[in-house]
Amino acid sequence: MIAVLQRVSQGSVSVDNTLISSITHGLVIFLGVMDNDEKNDCELLSKKIANFRIFNDNNNKMNHSIKDVEGSTLVISQFTLCGDWRQGRRPSFIHAAPPEKGKQLYYDFMDSLKLKGVPVEAGEFGSMMDINLINEGPVTFVLDSKMI
Repeated sequence: MIAVLQRVSQGSVSVDNTLISSITHGLVIFLGVMDNDEKNDCELLSKKIANFRIFNDNNNKMNHSIKDVEGSTLVISQFTLCGDWRQGRRPSFIHAAPPEKGKQLYYDFMDSLKLKGVPVEAGEFGSMMDINLINEGPVTFVLDSKMI
């Protein structure tokens, strides 16, 4: 499971020109679910993210977690993170989870974050979405559950 975290001052997602979710201060999380991912991957990533100290303290040092700053998350499913681009000119998505599994683990991941006290907003799984965000910093991290 791959998560791209972007620290934001605001983020929103729209489908068919209709706003479906938005946050202020927090993280926009793009989540890619691989075919070999399991529920344990959700737990590993959500635990890391809930306690990951990537928000600034009064000395402008990254010493606070999303829970410390009372931030929110906007979680967007993004299967293209699972693309294998090493050969040819077009990425292959054979290692992305099938839609049913990907959707279940996407929701399991969000549930796991909520259980850790992190507010969660969501995109719309499988839809063409328009994402707007203002990245703070910029601060962006790529986390892989297989590397935790």
